[in-house]
Amino acid sequence: MARRPCRGAVAAFGGLFVALTAAVLPAAAAPSAAPAAEGTGRAYGAPNARALSRHAQRSGQLSAPGYRFSGKPVQGTADRQSAPAISPGQYLDSIGPNEERYYATDLDAASAADFSATAVPPPGAAVDSPDALHTKVVYGTDGSCESTTAMFGQREGAAPLTSGVSRIPSQRGTNSCDKAGRYWLVVERTAAKGAGAARWPLELTFHVEPPLAKGVAPAPAEPDYGAGGKDATLPTTAPEEVSGGTGFNDARLLHQGVWRDRILPAQTLWYKVPVGWGQQLRYDVEFAKEPKAKGAVTRTSFGSTQVYTPYRAPVGSGTGQFIPQVPYNGRVASLKMGTVPVSWTNRYETHPDVVPVHAKGDFYIAVTLGARAAQISQNSQIDLVLRVAVLGKEKAGPEAAATAVKSLATGGGSGSVAGRGGWPAIRVAGVSVGVVGVLLLAGLGTSYVWARRKPRPTGAAADPRKSGSC
Repeated sequence: MARRPCRGAVAAFGGLFVALTAAVLPAAAAPSAAPAAEGTGRAYGAPNARALSRHAQRSGQLSAPGYRFSGKPVQGTADRQSAPAISPGQYLDSIGPNEERYYATDLDAASAADFSATAVPPPGAAVDSPDALHTKVVYGTDGSCESTTAMFGQREGAAPLTSGVSRIPSQRGTNSCDKAGRYWLVVERTAAKGAGAARWPLELTFHVEPPLAKGVAPAPAEPDYGAGGKDATLPTTAPEEVSGGTGFNDARLLHQGVWRDRILPAQTLWYKVPVGWGQQLRYDVEFAKEPKAKGAVTRTSFGSTQVYTPYRAPVGSGTGQFIPQVPYNGRVASLKMGTVPVSWTNRYETHPDVVPVHAKGDFYIAVTLGARAAQISQNSQIDLVLRVAVLGKEKAGPEAAATAVKSLATGGGSGSVAGRGGWPAIRVAGVSVGVVGVLLLAGLGTSYVWARRKPRPTGAAADPRKSGSC
Protein backbone atom coordinates (compact mmCIF):
# COMPACT_ATOMS: atom_id res chain seq x y z
CA MET A 1 0.00 0.00 0.00
CA ALA A 2 1.43 3.34 -1.05
CA ARG A 3 2.19 5.69 1.82
CA ARG A 4 1.18 9.30 1.57
CA PRO A 5 2.95 12.15 3.35
CA CYS A 6 0.86 13.86 6.02
CA ARG A 7 -0.43 17.32 5.25
CA GLY A 8 0.31 18.85 8.63
CA ALA A 9 2.40 21.44 10.40
CA VAL A 10 5.98 21.96 9.23
CA ALA A 11 8.76 22.83 11.65
CA ALA A 12 11.67 24.44 9.82
CA PHE A 13 14.04 26.81 11.51
CA GLY A 14 16.51 28.22 8.97
CA GLY A 15 17.97 24.81 8.12
CA LEU A 16 18.25 23.71 11.75
CA PHE A 17 15.70 21.43 13.41
CA VAL A 18 15.64 21.76 17.18
CA ALA A 19 14.22 18.71 18.91
CA LEU A 20 12.56 19.25 22.24
CA THR A 21 12.46 17.05 25.30
CA ALA A 22 9.06 15.59 26.17
CA ALA A 23 7.07 18.27 27.97
CA VAL A 24 3.41 19.06 28.30
CA LEU A 25 2.43 22.13 26.27
CA PRO A 26 -1.27 22.90 26.80
CA ALA A 27 -3.00 24.60 23.89
CA ALA A 28 -4.83 26.91 26.27
CA ALA A 29 -4.98 27.62 29.96
CA ALA A 30 -6.06 24.48 31.76
CA PRO A 31 -8.76 24.45 34.44
CA SER A 32 -7.64 25.12 37.98
CA ALA A 33 -7.80 21.40 38.76
CA ALA A 34 -5.51 20.53 35.86
CA PRO A 35 -2.02 19.35 36.84
CA ALA A 36 1.29 20.78 35.86
CA ALA A 37 2.43 17.56 34.24
CA GLU A 38 6.06 16.59 34.23
CA GLY A 39 7.84 15.70 31.00
CA THR A 40 9.96 12.57 30.98
CA GLY A 41 11.40 12.52 27.47
CA ARG A 42 12.64 9.21 26.17
CA ALA A 43 15.06 9.02 23.25
CA TYR A 44 15.45 5.80 21.29
CA GLY A 45 18.66 4.72 19.67
CA ALA A 46 19.22 6.29 16.24
CA PRO A 47 22.20 4.58 14.59
CA ASN A 48 22.21 6.82 11.50
CA ALA A 49 20.75 9.98 9.98
CA ARG A 50 17.87 8.12 8.33
CA ALA A 51 16.84 6.48 11.60
CA LEU A 52 17.10 9.80 13.40
CA SER A 53 14.87 11.48 10.85
CA ARG A 54 12.35 8.66 11.27
CA HIS A 55 12.30 9.11 15.06
CA ALA A 56 11.86 12.87 14.67
CA GLN A 57 8.92 12.31 12.34
CA ARG A 58 7.26 9.92 14.77
CA SER A 59 7.68 12.36 17.63
CA GLY A 60 6.12 15.17 15.64
CA GLN A 61 3.18 12.96 14.71
CA LEU A 62 2.61 11.89 18.31
CA SER A 63 2.72 15.49 19.52
CA ALA A 64 -0.17 16.61 17.32
CA PRO A 65 -3.18 14.68 18.69
CA GLY A 66 -2.86 14.23 22.45
CA TYR A 67 -5.72 12.70 24.44
CA ARG A 68 -8.68 15.07 24.16
CA PHE A 69 -10.15 15.61 27.60
CA SER A 70 -13.68 16.70 28.44
CA GLY A 71 -15.30 17.41 31.76
CA LYS A 72 -15.85 19.76 34.65
CA PRO A 73 -12.89 20.47 36.98
CA VAL A 74 -13.09 18.85 40.41
CA GLN A 75 -10.55 18.38 43.16
CA GLY A 76 -10.67 15.08 45.01
CA THR A 77 -9.36 14.94 48.55
CA ALA A 78 -7.23 12.55 50.57
CA ASP A 79 -10.09 11.65 52.92
CA ARG A 80 -13.84 11.18 52.73
CA GLN A 81 -14.73 13.90 55.24
CA SER A 82 -13.78 16.76 52.90
CA ALA A 83 -14.49 14.99 49.59
CA PRO A 84 -16.25 17.09 46.95
CA ALA A 85 -19.80 16.08 46.03
CA ILE A 86 -20.32 14.91 42.46
CA SER A 87 -23.49 14.23 40.50
CA PRO A 88 -23.85 12.22 37.27
CA GLY A 89 -21.51 13.69 34.67
CA GLN A 90 -17.88 13.89 33.58
CA TYR A 91 -15.04 15.44 35.57
CA LEU A 92 -11.34 16.34 35.38
CA ASP A 93 -8.79 16.04 38.17
CA SER A 94 -5.20 14.86 38.59
CA ILE A 95 -3.54 12.18 40.67
CA GLY A 96 0.00 11.66 41.97
CA PRO A 97 1.92 8.41 42.51
CA ASN A 98 0.62 6.30 45.42
CA GLU A 99 -2.17 8.79 46.09
CA GLU A 100 -5.87 8.28 46.85
CA ARG A 101 -8.61 10.70 45.74
CA TYR A 102 -12.10 10.70 47.30
CA TYR A 103 -15.35 11.92 45.72
CA ALA A 104 -18.75 11.85 47.45
CA THR A 105 -22.25 11.26 46.11
CA ASP A 106 -25.69 10.34 47.41
CA LEU A 107 -27.35 7.23 45.97
CA ASP A 108 -30.82 5.80 46.36
CA ALA A 109 -31.51 2.19 47.29
CA ALA A 110 -32.53 0.93 43.85
CA SER A 111 -30.44 2.54 41.11
CA ALA A 112 -27.10 1.25 39.85
CA ALA A 113 -24.19 3.71 39.79
CA ASP A 114 -21.35 3.32 37.30
CA PHE A 115 -18.01 5.09 37.79
CA SER A 116 -14.83 5.17 35.72
CA ALA A 117 -11.40 6.77 36.07
CA THR A 118 -8.99 7.25 33.18
CA ALA A 119 -5.41 8.27 33.97
CA VAL A 120 -3.39 9.67 31.07
CA PRO A 121 0.37 9.77 31.71
CA PRO A 122 2.34 12.21 29.54
CA PRO A 123 3.94 10.49 26.52
CA GLY A 124 7.37 9.19 27.44
CA ALA A 125 6.50 8.63 31.11
CA ALA A 126 8.07 5.45 32.43
CA VAL A 127 5.67 2.81 33.76
CA ASP A 128 6.11 -0.68 35.15
CA SER A 129 3.92 -3.74 34.62
CA PRO A 130 2.39 -3.74 38.13
CA ASP A 131 1.74 0.03 38.16
CA ALA A 132 -2.01 0.35 38.45
CA LEU A 133 -5.16 2.40 38.82
CA HIS A 134 -7.66 1.20 41.43
CA THR A 135 -11.28 2.27 41.77
CA LYS A 136 -13.65 1.35 44.56
CA VAL A 137 -17.02 2.40 45.94
CA VAL A 138 -17.25 2.64 49.74
CA TYR A 139 -20.17 3.13 52.11
CA GLY A 140 -20.42 3.76 55.82
CA THR A 141 -17.40 3.66 58.08
CA ASP A 142 -15.36 0.87 56.56
CA GLY A 143 -17.56 -0.86 54.02
CA SER A 144 -16.30 -1.43 50.48
CA CYS A 145 -19.08 -2.21 48.00
CA GLU A 146 -16.96 -3.08 44.96
CA SER A 147 -13.42 -2.53 43.70
CA THR A 148 -11.48 -3.10 40.47
CA THR A 149 -7.89 -2.71 39.34
CA ALA A 150 -6.40 -1.90 35.93
CA MET A 151 -2.67 -2.57 35.44
CA PHE A 152 -0.33 -1.41 32.70
CA GLY A 153 0.98 -4.94 32.11
CA GLN A 154 4.02 -3.65 30.19
CA ARG A 155 7.20 -1.64 30.76
CA GLU A 156 7.51 0.23 27.47
CA GLY A 157 5.93 3.49 28.54
CA ALA A 158 2.84 5.56 29.00
CA ALA A 159 -0.62 4.73 27.70
CA PRO A 160 -4.09 5.71 28.95
CA LEU A 161 -5.25 3.46 31.78
CA THR A 162 -8.93 3.07 32.74
CA SER A 163 -10.56 1.38 35.71
CA GLY A 164 -14.33 1.12 36.08
CA VAL A 165 -16.45 0.14 39.07
CA SER A 166 -20.20 -0.08 39.75
CA ARG A 167 -22.42 -0.07 42.80
CA ILE A 168 -25.22 -2.46 41.87
CA PRO A 169 -27.98 -3.15 44.43
CA SER A 170 -28.41 -6.87 45.06
CA GLN A 171 -31.47 -8.77 43.82
CA ARG A 172 -32.79 -9.22 47.35
CA GLY A 173 -31.89 -5.70 48.50
CA THR A 174 -30.47 -6.88 51.82
CA ASN A 175 -26.75 -6.08 51.44
CA SER A 176 -25.07 -3.19 53.25
CA CYS A 177 -24.47 -1.38 49.95
CA ASP A 178 -28.14 -1.56 49.00
CA LYS A 179 -29.03 1.29 51.36
CA ALA A 180 -29.75 4.84 50.33
CA GLY A 181 -27.20 7.33 51.58
CA ARG A 182 -23.74 8.83 51.14
CA TYR A 183 -21.22 6.84 49.09
CA TRP A 184 -17.67 7.61 48.00
CA LEU A 185 -15.76 6.86 44.83
CA VAL A 186 -12.10 6.25 45.68
CA VAL A 187 -9.41 6.39 42.98
CA GLU A 188 -5.89 5.23 43.80
CA ARG A 189 -2.77 5.24 41.65
CA THR A 190 -0.08 2.79 42.71
CA ALA A 191 3.46 3.16 41.38
CA ALA A 192 6.75 1.36 41.87
CA LYS A 193 9.38 2.80 44.18
CA GLY A 194 11.37 5.49 42.41
CA ALA A 195 8.54 6.42 40.03
CA GLY A 196 8.44 10.01 38.84
CA ALA A 197 6.57 12.54 40.97
CA ALA A 198 4.50 13.87 38.05
CA ARG A 199 0.77 14.14 38.57
CA TRP A 200 -1.29 12.52 35.84
CA PRO A 201 -4.45 14.02 34.36
CA LEU A 202 -7.52 12.08 35.50
CA GLU A 203 -10.87 11.92 33.71
CA LEU A 204 -13.84 10.66 35.74
CA THR A 205 -17.32 9.61 34.64
CA PHE A 206 -20.41 8.92 36.77
CA HIS A 207 -23.70 7.47 35.45
CA VAL A 208 -26.85 6.40 37.26
CA GLU A 209 -29.06 3.59 35.91
CA PRO A 210 -32.63 3.74 37.23
CA PRO A 211 -34.21 0.37 38.06
CA LEU A 212 -36.57 -1.29 35.60
CA ALA A 213 -40.19 -0.28 35.82
CA LYS A 214 -42.23 -2.16 38.39
CA GLY A 215 -43.52 -5.45 37.01
CA VAL A 216 -41.01 -5.63 34.12
CA ALA A 217 -39.16 -8.95 34.01
CA PRO A 218 -35.66 -8.59 32.48
CA ALA A 219 -34.32 -11.03 29.93
CA PRO A 220 -32.07 -13.74 31.41
CA ALA A 221 -28.32 -13.22 31.74
CA GLU A 222 -26.06 -13.98 28.77
CA PRO A 223 -22.81 -15.20 30.40
CA ASP A 224 -21.48 -17.19 27.42
CA TYR A 225 -19.69 -15.90 24.31
CA GLY A 226 -21.48 -18.40 22.07
CA ALA A 227 -21.29 -17.26 18.43
CA GLY A 228 -18.93 -14.44 19.45
CA GLY A 229 -16.14 -16.70 20.68
CA LYS A 230 -12.63 -17.06 19.26
CA ASP A 231 -13.86 -18.81 16.14
CA ALA A 232 -16.52 -16.25 15.22
CA THR A 233 -16.94 -15.43 11.54
CA LEU A 234 -15.95 -11.82 10.87
CA PRO A 235 -16.29 -9.60 7.77
CA THR A 236 -13.77 -10.15 4.96
CA THR A 237 -14.63 -7.22 2.69
CA ALA A 238 -12.00 -4.81 1.38
CA PRO A 239 -10.91 -2.46 4.19
CA GLU A 240 -12.06 1.14 4.29
CA GLU A 241 -9.75 3.91 5.53
CA VAL A 242 -10.39 5.33 8.99
CA SER A 243 -8.56 7.45 11.56
CA GLY A 244 -8.94 6.45 15.19
CA GLY A 245 -9.56 9.06 17.89
CA THR A 246 -7.30 10.12 20.74
CA GLY A 247 -9.54 8.84 23.54
CA PHE A 248 -13.09 8.15 24.69
CA ASN A 249 -14.32 11.65 23.84
CA ASP A 250 -13.43 11.61 20.14
CA ALA A 251 -13.43 7.85 19.50
CA ARG A 252 -14.23 7.19 15.83
CA LEU A 253 -17.66 5.70 15.21
CA LEU A 254 -17.53 2.37 13.35
CA HIS A 255 -20.12 -0.14 12.24
CA GLN A 256 -19.74 -3.74 11.11
CA GLY A 257 -17.06 -4.03 8.45
CA VAL A 258 -13.32 -4.01 7.82
CA TRP A 259 -11.33 -0.89 8.59
CA ARG A 260 -7.70 0.11 7.99
CA ASP A 261 -5.77 2.63 10.06
CA ARG A 262 -2.13 3.49 10.83
CA ILE A 263 -0.64 3.55 14.30
CA LEU A 264 2.55 5.01 15.73
CA PRO A 265 4.72 3.33 18.35
CA ALA A 266 3.59 4.47 21.83
CA GLN A 267 0.18 5.48 20.45
CA THR A 268 -3.34 4.38 21.42
CA LEU A 269 -6.16 4.71 18.87
CA TRP A 270 -9.83 4.75 19.88
CA TYR A 271 -13.03 3.64 18.15
CA LYS A 272 -16.64 3.07 19.22
CA VAL A 273 -19.29 0.65 17.98
CA PRO A 274 -23.03 0.78 18.84
CA VAL A 275 -24.23 -2.48 20.41
CA GLY A 276 -27.88 -3.09 21.32
CA TRP A 277 -29.77 -5.29 23.77
CA GLY A 278 -29.11 -8.95 22.97
CA GLN A 279 -26.12 -8.15 20.72
CA GLN A 280 -22.42 -8.68 21.23
CA LEU A 281 -19.32 -7.01 19.86
CA ARG A 282 -16.60 -9.16 18.30
CA TYR A 283 -13.50 -7.87 16.51
CA ASP A 284 -9.98 -8.75 15.39
CA VAL A 285 -6.98 -6.43 15.29
CA GLU A 286 -4.11 -7.19 12.91
CA PHE A 287 -0.78 -5.37 13.06
CA ALA A 288 0.91 -5.52 9.65
CA LYS A 289 4.27 -6.87 8.65
CA GLU A 290 6.74 -4.00 8.24
CA PRO A 291 10.26 -3.68 6.83
CA LYS A 292 12.70 -3.77 9.72
CA ALA A 293 14.94 -0.81 10.48
CA LYS A 294 18.62 -1.35 9.74
CA GLY A 295 20.71 -1.75 12.84
CA ALA A 296 17.65 -2.36 15.02
CA VAL A 297 18.59 -3.63 18.48
CA THR A 298 15.15 -4.29 19.98
CA ARG A 299 13.57 -7.49 18.72
CA THR A 300 10.14 -7.44 20.30
CA SER A 301 7.50 -4.91 21.32
CA PHE A 302 3.78 -5.52 21.81
CA GLY A 303 0.35 -4.75 20.45
CA SER A 304 -2.69 -4.68 22.70
CA THR A 305 -6.40 -3.99 22.68
CA GLN A 306 -9.18 -3.48 25.19
CA VAL A 307 -12.94 -3.12 24.87
CA TYR A 308 -14.95 -0.90 27.23
CA THR A 309 -18.67 -0.68 28.01
CA PRO A 310 -20.70 2.48 27.42
CA TYR A 311 -19.84 3.35 31.04
CA ARG A 312 -16.11 2.82 30.32
CA ALA A 313 -15.66 -0.37 32.32
CA PRO A 314 -12.94 -2.62 30.82
CA VAL A 315 -14.35 -5.94 29.61
CA GLY A 316 -11.49 -8.05 28.24
CA SER A 317 -9.59 -8.77 31.44
CA GLY A 318 -7.64 -11.73 30.07
CA THR A 319 -9.32 -14.15 32.47
CA GLY A 320 -11.91 -15.34 29.97
CA GLN A 321 -12.10 -16.05 26.28
CA PHE A 322 -9.55 -13.53 24.97
CA ILE A 323 -6.01 -12.34 25.68
CA PRO A 324 -5.53 -8.55 25.28
CA GLN A 325 -1.83 -8.45 24.36
CA VAL A 326 0.43 -10.02 21.71
CA PRO A 327 4.19 -9.71 20.98
CA TYR A 328 5.08 -7.60 17.93
CA ASN A 329 8.43 -8.07 16.16
CA GLY A 330 7.73 -6.57 12.75
CA ARG A 331 5.80 -9.58 11.49
CA VAL A 332 2.01 -9.89 11.29
CA ALA A 333 0.49 -10.09 14.78
CA SER A 334 -3.21 -10.58 15.53
CA LEU A 335 -5.52 -10.17 18.51
CA LYS A 336 -9.10 -11.29 19.07
CA MET A 337 -11.45 -9.49 21.45
CA GLY A 338 -15.16 -9.20 22.16
CA THR A 339 -18.00 -9.21 24.65
CA VAL A 340 -20.81 -11.50 25.70
CA PRO A 341 -24.31 -10.45 24.56
CA VAL A 342 -25.67 -7.34 26.30
CA SER A 343 -28.22 -8.24 28.98
CA TRP A 344 -29.54 -6.17 31.88
CA THR A 345 -29.29 -9.26 34.13
CA ASN A 346 -25.56 -9.71 33.45
CA ARG A 347 -24.99 -7.33 36.38
CA TYR A 348 -25.80 -10.16 38.78
CA GLU A 349 -23.26 -12.58 37.30
CA THR A 350 -19.85 -13.16 38.88
CA HIS A 351 -17.43 -13.34 35.95
CA PRO A 352 -15.50 -10.04 35.43
CA ASP A 353 -15.98 -10.26 31.64
CA VAL A 354 -19.76 -10.56 32.03
CA VAL A 355 -20.84 -8.21 34.84
CA PRO A 356 -20.00 -4.93 33.04
CA VAL A 357 -21.91 -5.88 29.86
CA HIS A 358 -25.30 -4.90 31.24
CA ALA A 359 -26.31 -1.83 29.21
CA LYS A 360 -26.63 -1.08 25.51
CA GLY A 361 -24.80 1.82 23.86
CA ASP A 362 -21.44 2.66 22.33
CA PHE A 363 -18.76 0.12 23.22
CA TYR A 364 -15.23 1.51 22.95
CA ILE A 365 -12.23 -0.19 21.32
CA ALA A 366 -8.70 0.92 22.24
CA VAL A 367 -5.67 -0.31 20.26
CA THR A 368 -2.11 0.32 21.51
CA LEU A 369 1.29 -0.27 19.93
CA GLY A 370 4.32 -0.48 22.22
CA ALA A 371 6.98 2.24 22.19
CA ARG A 372 9.78 -0.18 21.28
CA ALA A 373 8.18 -0.78 17.89
CA ALA A 374 9.95 2.48 16.96
CA GLN A 375 13.22 0.54 17.09
CA ILE A 376 11.86 -2.30 14.98
CA SER A 377 9.95 -0.80 12.07
CA GLN A 378 11.58 1.14 9.25
CA ASN A 379 8.35 3.01 8.52
CA SER A 380 7.19 5.75 10.84
CA GLN A 381 3.72 4.19 11.12
CA ILE A 382 2.47 0.63 11.15
CA ASP A 383 -0.67 -0.47 9.31
CA LEU A 384 -3.42 -2.11 11.29
CA VAL A 385 -6.70 -3.68 10.22
CA LEU A 386 -9.82 -4.04 12.34
CA ARG A 387 -12.49 -6.60 11.45
CA VAL A 388 -15.62 -5.61 13.36
CA ALA A 389 -18.85 -7.58 13.78
CA VAL A 390 -21.97 -6.90 15.85
CA LEU A 391 -23.59 -10.30 16.29
CA GLY A 392 -27.17 -11.19 17.17
CA LYS A 393 -30.53 -9.54 16.61
CA GLU A 394 -31.05 -6.32 18.50
CA LYS A 395 -33.95 -6.34 20.98
CA ALA A 396 -36.16 -3.30 21.58
CA GLY A 397 -35.43 -3.31 25.31
CA PRO A 398 -34.01 -5.23 28.28
CA GLU A 399 -37.27 -6.99 29.15
CA ALA A 400 -37.76 -10.71 28.53
CA ALA A 401 -40.58 -10.15 26.04
CA ALA A 402 -38.79 -7.47 24.01
CA THR A 403 -39.26 -7.72 20.24
CA ALA A 404 -36.48 -7.62 17.67
CA VAL A 405 -35.53 -4.26 16.16
CA LYS A 406 -35.53 -3.97 12.37
CA SER A 407 -31.92 -3.55 11.31
CA LEU A 408 -30.96 -0.42 9.38
CA ALA A 409 -27.22 -1.11 9.46
CA THR A 410 -25.17 -0.98 6.28
CA GLY A 411 -22.04 -2.86 5.43
CA GLY A 412 -19.40 -0.29 6.25
CA GLY A 413 -21.24 2.46 8.04
CA SER A 414 -19.98 5.96 8.54
CA GLY A 415 -18.16 7.72 11.29
CA SER A 416 -18.31 10.95 13.19
CA VAL A 417 -16.15 12.76 15.68
CA ALA A 418 -17.66 13.89 18.97
CA GLY A 419 -17.59 17.56 19.84
CA ARG A 420 -14.50 18.57 21.74
CA GLY A 421 -14.27 20.62 24.88
CA GLY A 422 -12.97 20.72 28.41
CA TRP A 423 -9.30 20.24 29.05
CA PRO A 424 -7.17 20.86 25.94
CA ALA A 425 -5.17 18.10 24.33
CA ILE A 426 -1.82 17.21 25.83
CA ARG A 427 0.83 18.05 23.26
CA VAL A 428 4.28 16.64 23.50
CA ALA A 429 7.40 17.04 21.44
CA GLY A 430 9.08 13.76 22.17
CA VAL A 431 12.68 13.85 20.88
CA SER A 432 15.64 14.53 23.13
CA VAL A 433 17.62 17.76 22.75
CA GLY A 434 20.68 15.58 22.44
CA VAL A 435 19.79 14.71 18.87
CA VAL A 436 20.52 18.26 17.67
CA GLY A 437 24.23 17.57 17.44
CA VAL A 438 23.62 14.40 15.50
CA LEU A 439 21.36 16.28 13.11
CA LEU A 440 24.12 18.80 12.45
CA LEU A 441 26.73 16.08 11.88
CA ALA A 442 24.37 14.27 9.57
CA GLY A 443 23.90 17.43 7.53
CA LEU A 444 20.14 17.14 7.59
CA GLY A 445 19.56 20.85 7.00
CA THR A 446 15.84 21.34 7.34
CA SER A 447 13.73 18.62 8.96
CA TYR A 448 10.02 18.38 8.58
CA VAL A 449 7.72 17.22 11.33
CA TRP A 450 4.36 16.25 9.93
CA ALA A 451 1.33 16.12 12.20
CA ARG A 452 -0.69 12.89 11.96
CA ARG A 453 -3.87 14.71 11.02
CA LYS A 454 -5.30 18.19 10.91
CA PRO A 455 -7.51 19.02 13.87
CA ARG A 456 -11.15 19.13 12.84
CA PRO A 457 -13.50 21.95 13.78
CA THR A 458 -15.46 21.33 16.94
CA GLY A 459 -18.57 19.26 16.25
CA ALA A 460 -17.70 18.72 12.58
CA ALA A 461 -18.68 15.42 11.02
CA ALA A 462 -15.99 13.18 9.61
CA ASP A 463 -16.01 10.47 6.97
CA PRO A 464 -14.04 7.37 8.02
CA ARG A 465 -13.28 6.64 4.39
CA LYS A 466 -11.04 9.71 4.29
CA SER A 467 -8.41 8.85 6.82
CA GLY A 468 -6.42 12.09 6.86
CA SER A 469 -3.60 10.12 8.47
CA CYS A 470 -0.02 9.62 7.47
